[in-house]
Amino acid sequence: MTQTGSAADAPTPALPTAAARTTTADATAAPLTRRAAREASTPVRRVTPVRDAPLPGGRRAAQAARAAETAKASSAARKRRFLAPVVLTVAAGMFGTVAVAPAFAATQQTGTDAATAQRQVRAAEAQQFSVSDAVALAGTSRDGFGATAQSTLDAEAAQQAAAKAAQQAAAKQASDAAATQAARAQTAKQYSSYSGPSADEIATSATAANTPFSLPAVVATAKQYIGTPYVFGGADPSGFDCSGYVMYVYAQYGISLAHSVPLQDQAGTTIPESEAQPGDVVIFNNEAHDGFYMGNGMIMDAPKPGGAVSIRPIWTSDYHIVRFGI
Repeated sequence: MTQTGSAADAPTPALPTAAARTTTADATAAPLTRRAAREASTPVRRVTPVRDAPLPGGRRAAQAARAAETAKASSAARKRRFLAPVVLTVAAGMFGTVAVAPAFAATQQTGTDAATAQRQVRAAEAQQFSVSDAVALAGTSRDGFGATAQSTLDAEAAQQAAAKAAQQAAAKQASDAAATQAARAQTAKQYSSYSGPSADEIATSATAANTPFSLPAVVATAKQYIGTPYVFGGADPSGFDCSGYVMYVYAQYGISLAHSVPLQDQAGTTIPESEAQPGDVVIFNNEAHDGFYMGNGMIMDAPKPGGAVSIRPIWTSDYHIVRFGI
């Protein structure tokens, strides 16, 4: 199909250049196809690459944009290099955790199987033995062993200590009595003018046994010896000490007393001071002295070396009253 285009279909050149004249002349000379005519009538658009396109701001802005792209790419690369070992480590830990549980279970199972096998071996290899009838008939009572409470041990220790203290006190008392007796014997040699019976002989005589006993009678007898000198260990009218004086007076009424303040205290009966009468005996609480109670806070006694039997006030309240003959 041949058809020549009209002059209106051809693009009008902006400038009458030589190239345009040549093109027009060629187009007029050679007829165009419909497609060629359409392409010739469509304006050609040129696409400029992004990297070559002019950026706002000129050349400096383009350089800054390229530097930003380069930095972003470098940062992404560094992140990939850092995350790679982290991911590998986490993966290895997860694998180890998953693998430990089965291994531990296998170990436990192995240990349990070994214990079970050992018990089976023991049960299978158990020994058997017979016991004689004599052993079977033997007594099976519990042995006589037991625990002792600490309180019991403490009580036993206290009892032993008390017993030991009592033994020591008895030994000391016996020693003191022996020393006192020896001193009295020595003193008696110095006062040998008295030739009458001793207190023990008087206490066991028939006369003393037939003498009526009363506290006023005891006071009357004791007053007969006022002025008798004090003699340590003395127990007769040639000289008295405190307990010897009491012993000699009471012997005349058939009451035999020891020549010792503590023993005289034990032989009598302690009474309240409100019930005391003249003739009772005053015992000092330290058991170092005694004498006859005379009422109204008075005592008749053999006082001390250099003194004599007399009646005087009791100088202390540290005493108690003992009565004999009841």
